[in-house]
Amino acid sequence: MKILIVIPARGGSKRIPRKNVRIMCKKPLICYSIENAKALQKDLDVDVAVSTDDEELIGIVEKRGVEVVRRPAELATDRVTLDPVIYHAMQQMEETHGCRYDIVITMQATSPTLKTETVRAAIEFFINSEWDTVISAMNKPHLSWGVVDGKITKNYEKRLNSQELPANYVETGGFLITRRECVKEDSRIGEKVNIFEIPEEEAIDIDTYSDWVLCENILRRKKIVFRTVGKMQLGMGHIYRCLTLAYKLTGHEILFVADAQSDLGIARIREANFPIRQVKDEAEFEELLKEVQPDILVNDILDTTEEYMSMVVKYCKRVVNFEDVGSGAKYADAVINALYEKGEKLHNEYYGSKYFCIRDEFLEEHPKEFSEKVENILVIFGGADPSDLTGRLYEICKVLHGKHPSVNFHFLLGFAYPYKDKILTDEENRIYVHTDVKRVSAYMNKMDLAVTSQGRTVYELASMGVPSIVLAQNEREAEHVFAGIQNGFINLGIGSEQDALTIISTIRWLIQTPKVRQEMRKLLLSKDFSKGQDRVIGLILNDSDDEE
Repeated sequence: MKILIVIPARGGSKRIPRKNVRIMCKKPLICYSIENAKALQKDLDVDVAVSTDDEELIGIVEKRGVEVVRRPAELATDRVTLDPVIYHAMQQMEETHGCRYDIVITMQATSPTLKTETVRAAIEFFINSEWDTVISAMNKPHLSWGVVDGKITKNYEKRLNSQELPANYVETGGFLITRRECVKEDSRIGEKVNIFEIPEEEAIDIDTYSDWVLCENILRRKKIVFRTVGKMQLGMGHIYRCLTLAYKLTGHEILFVADAQSDLGIARIREANFPIRQVKDEAEFEELLKEVQPDILVNDILDTTEEYMSMVVKYCKRVVNFEDVGSGAKYADAVINALYEKGEKLHNEYYGSKYFCIRDEFLEEHPKEFSEKVENILVIFGGADPSDLTGRLYEICKVLHGKHPSVNFHFLLGFAYPYKDKILTDEENRIYVHTDVKRVSAYMNKMDLAVTSQGRTVYELASMGVPSIVLAQNEREAEHVFAGIQNGFINLGIGSEQDALTIISTIRWLIQTPKVRQEMRKLLLSKDFSKGQDRVIGLILNDSDDEE
């Protein structure tokens, strides 16, 4: 079938002056429709014409190899509808090419987010049907009101949630596909009409400045893949960091990828309602990258190899790694190691606590006033606690209760902690166990002292000014030097190697020395984590202005 696509584009525009020639994301607005129409010529017998009265538009159009139908003055006023404009363009193109078109498509110049695949699918739908006309529309059911005889009247019978309301199709400026015989001076719509539903983000028809801003945001959207891990041996820190960043990257297209062994992490990501794909090995991940073609890959999987990084850089425009000290790190565009400190920053490495991505809840809470008396002690060892330091502290706190009977011990069990059936509230020893805590900061800012592992939780405790004793889960975690005396922590090394007597005596010493705890608190609160998220987001999106 022979198809004509007409793109109507006047030079004048009242709400957004000269909008069709204004630059949107580095090219004139009309170029998006032109590119969509020309892309269809690969598969279909399509002629493309722009109907315009404007010399600047003519120059833009002709430069891109598209025919121009010069619109007469009487068809270029505000009061003229599109029907006579499309009819005129069709007649001119048929005369020029000596043909008669089977299908005439109107594509507005003001729908830059519309995708070629959507238009192609709509044309196929039309060709394979008996409809006279198919119009692009989005389904937007809402409770609405109208005016009848000067009186405000509801347009519905029963108030329902939007998902329960009947369909309400709103036309978009994307396209109107119709049979040639339906195109007249006063109409382009035949008797048999259907709609082709398109996604809301493709349905924007630029009419106001707010439409313009929204379109720019959509066009700047990135496809971002988070490759991460979350299982008993490694804990859940990688998952929580990626989720924190994903929440901050609202508006971008996010996909999580994890190996099948990361069952704990996969469950948490699904609970957060982010899309996730499982891969069994690197070959399967490579196939996924070929399919998705992400703009950005974020690796939060610890150390990478040269082989792995050589593979991923072939498919991703930008690669950002976390906590990577492997041989593949040199291939990344940025390596963010917030848990480590390093004096000299190499070309792609960003070290130190200034890059720690603290969760939003800690930016909203405020530290409690300092208390000379210790009334509440927090025990928290992360999402999984692979060394079961929680179990050790549970027994230690029973001993401490005998020495300090007025102290309350609060255990916050992680999402993936496997021994929840053994760690139970024991009011006799003033031990209180909290599970499925949604807002950890609300507990931390009530504590006078804490015992924790040496991962990300130390930064959260620092933001709340809680003096803390640190027990590392493993040798790698023990390398995270932030949790040292210089920042207000008492670090007892690897927890499994430390004896109970030392842990007990250290806790008792801090309970009995308020001046030490006060100095620790001052050091903790001297750190500012408020800009960490923004710095990391800037590095991921490659728009960071951080020069340090």
